[in-house]
Amino acid sequence: MNFDKRGIALGNTPEDLKSRKKFITDFYVQWIISNPTKHIYNKSLKNFIEVKFLSMQETASKAAIRYNSTLAVTFLTEILENATATGLPQTPKKDNQKQKRFSKIHIMEYEKKDFGKIKLTVGELRGSRQKIQYCITAIENDY
Repeated sequence: MNFDKRGIALGNTPEDLKSRKKFITDFYVQWIISNPTKHIYNKSLKNFIEVKFLSMQETASKAAIRYNSTLAVTFLTEILENATATGLPQTPKKDNQKQKRFSKIHIMEYEKKDFGKIKLTVGELRGSRQKIQYCITAIENDY
């Protein structure tokens, strides 16, 4: 396997995918240690976005598929803080078990200089209306 300077696997083999999942999980563990409140204030939503186990689980399974999405996760704090809503909140997918706990899904984007667009999906919990980071992926960029 080949790795970048951060230790992210560059290839597309099953071993590379497994390595990227582990990288994302390890990154979240370190982020949570550095951010014990586990939330960041988002300027666009004018609310805190919480990072939960679901955040790590969903992002690791989706972002590990592509190198750029794995790299995007390393910008977690600035994404949570600066991503902007791309439209009105959506209704969660009925056939998705993980989204059933949400009343709304906010699709947000963050334009990272010298990287490109990053998609942030935020779920709004039923009842408490707490905003939970659901997934982060890179949007295909021309960089």
